[in-house]
Amino acid sequence: MKFNLSRLIVAGLIAVLAGCSSTGDKQSGDVAVEDRGTSADGAVTSGAYGSSDFSSYSLNDPSSPLARRVIYFEYDSAEITSSDQELLVQHSGYLVANPGQQITLEGHTDERGSREYNIALGDRRALSVQRIMELNGVLPEQITVVSYGEEKPAAEGHGDAVWRLNRRVEIVYQGQ
Repeated sequence: MKFNLSRLIVAGLIAVLAGCSSTGDKQSGDVAVEDRGTSADGAVTSGAYGSSDFSSYSLNDPSSPLARRVIYFEYDSAEITSSDQELLVQHSGYLVANPGQQITLEGHTDERGSREYNIALGDRRALSVQRIMELNGVLPEQITVVSYGEEKPAAEGHGDAVWRLNRRVEIVYQGQ
């Protein structure tokens, strides 16, 4: 019999995961169950996307996390901060619960760098946001990516404060 290391590793991982899957009170035999139901309108009410009821979020409600639609970036970076990743999970949950909703991710940069470089950087930023959203269940056909580079600044002028506002991806909901 030929020794197959990859099968042994997979079997070991399955055994470990099976041992970790048991939850609840061992004495009474009760097991915690997570409700992954849907509301009357078909929206996800809990589960992989958090315990929030996405059907209650209004895209235009300023107290909703969905009202925040700009992801900011450090200089010459397409890396998303952990707090912005959490925001993207909220937007992803809404989009998963509403598969007919489409968005455009608009990548932007500050004025430093060549036009070509900034178009590519804006694209990398928008693709980083798209990747996070797709990993959280958003369908690729719900997302359009466009890069404006430095062509549509959020703030005019020069200096760190202005440049910081211009290094961003805007989430634009269609029909809003």
